[in-house]
Formats: sequence, C-alpha cells, structure tokens
Amino acid sequence: MLNEVTFMYEMFIRLLPGIPLTLQLAATSIACGGCLGLILALMRTCGWGVLDAFSKTYIALFRGTPLLVQIYLIYYGLSQFPELRSSVLWPFLRQPWWCAVLALSLNTAAYVAEIIRGSIITVPKGQIEAAMACGMSTALMYRRIIIPQGLVRMLPAYGNEVILMVKATALASTITLMEVTGLAAQAISETYRPVEVFAAAGVIYLGLNFLMVCFIRLLERKTSPESSTVTKKLRRSYF
Repeated sequence: MLNEVTFMYEMFIRLLPGIPLTLQLAATSIACGGCLGLILALMRTCGWGVLDAFSKTYIALFRGTPLLVQIYLIYYGLSQFPELRSSVLWPFLRQPWWCAVLALSLNTAAYVAEIIRGSIITVPKGQIEAAMACGMSTALMYRRIIIPQGLVRMLPAYGNEVILMVKATALASTITLMEVTGLAAQAISETYRPVEVFAAAGVIYLGLNFLMVCFIRLLERKTSPESSTVTKKLRRSYF
C-alpha cells in the first residue's frame, strides 16, 4: 500500500507540468467560445429569420455530435482540402494546439449560446417596455438592460460549462498534445500501471475544478443584487 501511495505521488509530480497547457486550452477556448456564443445568442433573439435559422443549425450541429469527432474532423479532415493548405490559415491549422482550441471553442459556443439565450429571455418584459418607452434603441437596450442582467443570471449554468470545458481538454491528448491526460497516457505506456496514473490525473482535475467552482461562486456573490452597493446602503439606512 505504501509503495502504491509513493508511486501515485511520483506520478502526481510528473503530471504537474501538464497543468499550464490544460489551463491555456481551457481559458482560450472559454474566452473565444464565450464571445461566439454571445453572438449566436443575439442572433437567436434578434427576431431575424435568417440569423435565427443559422444559429439554430449551428447549435444543433455542434451539440448533436461528439466533441471527439469534431476534434478529429478539424485536425485530420481540414488537411484534405488543397485550398486550405495553400491559404494563410494553414500555418495555424497544421498545429494541434490551434486545432484543439478551434474545436473546443466551436463546441462550447453552442452550449453558451443556449445558456445566454435562456438568461436573456428571463429579463422582465416590463423593463424592456420601459426602455422602449424612454426611446432607447435596440442596441442600447441590449447593452444597458438585457445583456447585463442576462450575464448575471447565466453565471450558475455557465459555471458548469466552464468545468466541463476544463475536463474536455483531456480530449486534446488524442491529437498529440501533452497536457495532463497526454502525460498520463505517456506514463502508462512506460509503467503499465493505469489505475495509479489516472488516479493522480483525476486528483489534478479535481483540484482545478474545485478552484473554478470557488471562483464562480465568488463572482455570483459579487454580482448578486443582495451584494450591490445600493442594497447595502438601503439596509444600513433602514436598520
């Protein structure tokens, strides 16, 4: 038993260098996917049929197919097009890191779009009608009323998507990226002890996601109406 614990500790130390790459993949994909998801959500709620149909098709496509298949199609499939190999995009798309980021971003954007859309439609109609009565344009109404409230409401669901994306970076190991899971697979091929190695990798992912959960909960407390400055002043003046 002591030897197994010692071996797991050694594997834990060995897998730690893969954390920066895991975090880079997750952070870049979450940022890019969040921006694209916001655009798709606005397309869903803008009321224009063409944009709404495009957004629905995109969301159905990327939510309905496995992420691993999307990674393979981008990494192995794009190289089959001569026009793409001769374009300015090829120096990026020939690298597994950019292919993984592209696949992860496109995938999470579909889920984020539905999260944001669900948050936007929960904004009270009375506030929207009041904004229209005040003469606000649609763009200004979205920027000052709809989007700020929608972003606050989406934090719990978006936190789950962030955690899923951190775990989804493990699939990047299938296209030769040496993040935590890639280093774990390499260690297993040398030691033939998959249980201990993957247990050490699981501890690392558990720690990363625990930090993510703490950060998201902190954001929820900071952005909740109860924690606003106005609310605190009213409470102090009342009591």
